[in-house]
Amino acid sequence: MEKLTKLTNNIFSFLSELAVNNNREWFVNNKKDYEQAKDQAESFFRDIYSEMQKHDHLGAIKIYRIYNDLRFSKDKPPYKTHFGLYFGREQPKYRGGYYLHISPERSFAGGGFFNPEPKDLLRIRQEISVDGEIFSQIMNSAPIVKYFDGQLFGDEVKTAPKGFSKDDPMIAYLRKKQFLLKRDFSSEEVFKDNFSKQVIDTFIAMRPFYDFMTTALTTDLNGEPLY
Repeated sequence: MEKLTKLTNNIFSFLSELAVNNNREWFVNNKKDYEQAKDQAESFFRDIYSEMQKHDHLGAIKIYRIYNDLRFSKDKPPYKTHFGLYFGREQPKYRGGYYLHISPERSFAGGGFFNPEPKDLLRIRQEISVDGEIFSQIMNSAPIVKYFDGQLFGDEVKTAPKGFSKDDPMIAYLRKKQFLLKRDFSSEEVFKDNFSKQVIDTFIAMRPFYDFMTTALTTDLNGEPLY
């Protein structure tokens, strides 16, 4: 792996100050500090994206703007107090995406399926029920256990979803409405020399999970391709 951008505490110093002074006047007066923090974050994000292109089929990179959308909520502060990166896999053949969140309060890498459409949610559940052994192997694999404790998080229903038995051996997964993986990082970890490698390794560990979900979302129940 080539030497990638290393984050410094200047990013967190700026974001911490912004959290206390989240107003336009302060932001304008400290625009130089913002530009420096932004440039460092974006350089780091682009390095992550470039490296991940060697390991997956990716769509476009999205680096989130620091400006909050105030059109529908006047109570929001004008600025976000984190830097965020997202890039999805190349659709329609590959499903899933990767998210990185950097802030003094919490930093994490992860992704998954946050709010699947009803037909996609049904198809995911069907695939997990039919191929439960394969999905269990993925969730119990060494990388998933190492980086995500072998756990999916997200909202779930209290009982068996319609069309599925409460006695299904995969019921713990079938109850999920969201299928999310997340690895938290401490502030100390963010500024270590190997942070970029840790993020990339975390994303790579998600590939088997995404490949399983891709099979579910690009085939019918008989395994026939939809695309």
